[in-house]
Amino acid sequence: MASAPPPHPPRKATSTARLLSGWAVGGFGFVVVLLGGWWFTIAVGVIVHLGLLEFFRMAQFKGIRPATKTTLVAVQLLLLATMAASNSPGGGWFAQDLAAAVLPVSGAVICGWLLLQPVTGTIADIAASIFGLFYLGYLPSHWILLRQLPDGMGLALTLTACFMVVGTDIGSYVIGRRLGRRSMSPISPGKTIEGAIGGLLTSMLVGVIGASAIAWRTALPLPQSIALGAALGAVVAVMALVGDLTESMMKRDAGLKDSGDVIPGHGGILDRIDSFLFAPAVVYALVSLVLPSG
Repeated sequence: MASAPPPHPPRKATSTARLLSGWAVGGFGFVVVLLGGWWFTIAVGVIVHLGLLEFFRMAQFKGIRPATKTTLVAVQLLLLATMAASNSPGGGWFAQDLAAAVLPVSGAVICGWLLLQPVTGTIADIAASIFGLFYLGYLPSHWILLRQLPDGMGLALTLTACFMVVGTDIGSYVIGRRLGRRSMSPISPGKTIEGAIGGLLTSMLVGVIGASAIAWRTALPLPQSIALGAALGAVVAVMALVGDLTESMMKRDAGLKDSGDVIPGHGGILDRIDSFLFAPAVVYALVSLVLPSG
């Protein structure tokens, strides 16, 4: 008598792989943030390089032909220029000016490259290439600017911002699973308004906890630091949600479930970093405006 076919692998195995890979990714991120400097810049460069490859793969599923190699190089030059400038006299303002100079030059080079192809580029080709430069170059470069803030503020704020993004994801998931009733968007039916509120409150709580580090590193009184921490938490929660939904929108348009399969149980690199892309630029801008300069 033939034996019965083996059962399907238990769901627990997939959950275990997801949990282990999640801890591994989180541990790697924590270590490189602690190291800072060029180690942090190199890690950001590798991550966004892989993410950009996944983004261009999605674009190609739609029949778009972006300037892949040119944009990949331009992104790395932007990150390296940001780091080099932030180490030079003049600090952050010079880094922003240098990044602003790299962007238009890179955009012109990308357009020139598409003009020289045997089949002339289209509006979609140009748009995908320039958006890739912005989405996975300019935005992530603000993680470097944030980490390079002096007097220990860079480390404190970078860790706080990362924990706020993670807190947003956890709060949204837990509250959404327990209390979620109203769907937020057809782009991602699993996300609910209740979950979004839970993520917002969790991120604000993390920001309030991180306010002690802000008060310690600056001349701001603790009440003002708490207000700033809560405001940062609210902003990061919104930006994390925007980043998540933006990537979901692109995957939906490309007809893909995941951007890749690099991380077991999590999908691609872009699936893991989407919530981290829009947050640093807003945090850096808000902090630069509010915190007293040294």
